[in-house]
Amino acid sequence: MEVYHSKEEEFITLTIDGELDASSCLVLDESIQQVVSENEKKILVDCKQLSYISSAGLGVFMSYLQDFAANDTRMVLFNLNPQVKEVFRILGLDNLLKIVTNKDEAKLLANAVKF
Repeated sequence: MEVYHSKEEEFITLTIDGELDASSCLVLDESIQQVVSENEKKILVDCKQLSYISSAGLGVFMSYLQDFAANDTRMVLFNLNPQVKEVFRILGLDNLLKIVTNKDEAKLLANAVKF
């Protein structure tokens, strides 16, 4: 699995490519830590190439929820394939994480006054 970074205006986009499981979740965790250390406040996560996610991968996203809320950091996931999106839905994580269809919606949600 690879995570690519790109900066556009006030947004940082992390693009996940491959399978996010116990053996690769540290790559995602390090990528998120890096953008947080750079004081990025609007993190968009492109999941178009994310083909599989395990509980360890889900745990990486969940581990940042409190810190992001306390620091007004916004993370929005988009472009999830139906199988990956269903994993989030079954576990109820779609109610805790911000998940939208595309990048334009992700930008709008990241810019929302109330998050």
